[in-house]
Amino acid sequence: MTVLSPPPPAEAPPAPAPSPEPETGSGPPRAERAGFAFAGAALCVLAALLLGFAANLTIVGHLQHARDQQTAYDEYRRQLALGIAPVGQQTYDGKMLEPGAPVALLRIPALGLKEVIGEGTTSGVLMSGPGHRRDTPLPGQAGTSVIMGRQWGYGSPFHGLHRLPAGTEIEMTTGQGKATYRVTGVRREGDPLPAALKDNEGRLTLTTAEGGPYTPSGTLRVDATLTSDVQPAPPRPLALGWVGDSEQAFGIEGAAWLPVFLWSQGLFLAALLTMAAYRAWGRWQTWIVGVPVLAAFGLAVSGAAARLLPNLL
Repeated sequence: MTVLSPPPPAEAPPAPAPSPEPETGSGPPRAERAGFAFAGAALCVLAALLLGFAANLTIVGHLQHARDQQTAYDEYRRQLALGIAPVGQQTYDGKMLEPGAPVALLRIPALGLKEVIGEGTTSGVLMSGPGHRRDTPLPGQAGTSVIMGRQWGYGSPFHGLHRLPAGTEIEMTTGQGKATYRVTGVRREGDPLPAALKDNEGRLTLTTAEGGPYTPSGTLRVDATLTSDVQPAPPRPLALGWVGDSEQAFGIEGAAWLPVFLWSQGLFLAALLTMAAYRAWGRWQTWIVGVPVLAAFGLAVSGAAARLLPNLL
């Protein structure tokens, strides 16, 4: 008798593969995260630039001006003590003066103003204080000596020039001694020019902007006549009118584009690294390290970009 074995059990059909579910706990897709990182970096760059500009044109700019003035004053005192202070467009050993080199000390007692005058009138030079236009004689010598200074930014040394009445005394100390001037009037655009100088006469013209804060409406000039003895002037390699547009009133320093570009690259790289560190470290650790770095780069970029603004602001 044959015993039939039961048929083998049917194999269960394979379970269907689970359908992919949207990622919930692992964060957004990689492309979206990359876009978020670039957006965050762009916001960091924008914030650093805006804060840097505000700081450079206010508190940080004034502190920089005070520091540069103290450094220039110490250097000029040393040169006067050694008898090597410049008396023309060249140093005592025949080299052309470097931009920003101290050439005179300006005092206006009526305004409580005491400023070291640097050589040159570019925007970068005027960040440190008033500047002497290089193609004009130094104060105390025959001819018209032109001094430019900022109205609002970087110490705002010439902010109060419009308040100077006729007869105000101005003192200038150079390598040739002390020269005194007496204000003859305040001149604005469209006003008649002062009378032409005669032989062995000297004039000082202080130049700045006029108008609201960082919104100039024109140029303001204060003319003063030399009342002390005229000092001899050495030969001048740079003739009157030689200087370029960057050293004229409201000139812009085009050479500042290169440092602006280089510092901007560093700022953008620092912003990208900050966003990467935010994902790796966490919020507070990143901001403790990243904020000072971004602030430093923001100040550097905005400081270089400020040289692209008109020099009398």
